[in-house]
Parts: sequence; structure tokens; C-alpha cells
Amino acid sequence: MKITGPNQTNFNPYKNQIQQHMDMKKSAKPQDQLQISSQAKQLQENTKVNAEREAYVQEIKNRVESGEYTINFEKTAQKMIDFWSKQ
Repeated sequence: MKITGPNQTNFNPYKNQIQQHMDMKKSAKPQDQLQISSQAKQLQENTKVNAEREAYVQEIKNRVESGEYTINFEKTAQKMIDFWSKQ
């Protein structure tokens, strides 16, 4: 390679290699993607509140706030025993 003169300011013999390297970096960068499975879509639809269930829960909340809600301890204990004895 022949270089003539001391004022070669725009001369870079590696310019093409650097440009090719930068182009490879840009093209090799993967893009983020999001895919929602059919099962996930079905679960999202199932999270919609049932009107009857919502009314039942609201009734219990109102009874608890007013102090009218009573707990049957024997029934609660029996259900706990039944649950743990099945496993």
C-alpha cells in the first residue's frame, strides 16, 4: 500500500471491515417476541367474574361488616378433617 503525503485525514484502511462488523451486529440482534398460547387465552376468559358468585360474596361481606355473620365451628372443623384425611 502506498501512502502519499502527510495530510491523509480521511484515510482508514480498515473502514470496510469495521462497517461489515457493525452491519453483522445489527442484523444478528434478535427481536423480542410474545406468543400467548391457547391455554393462556382460555385462562384469561375463565377469570371473568360469575354474577351469581359475585352476589354471594357481596352478601357475605355485608353480613361480616354488620356483625350478623356467624361461624359454625363444628362444621368448619369437620370439613378440615375431611380434607386432610383424603390426602
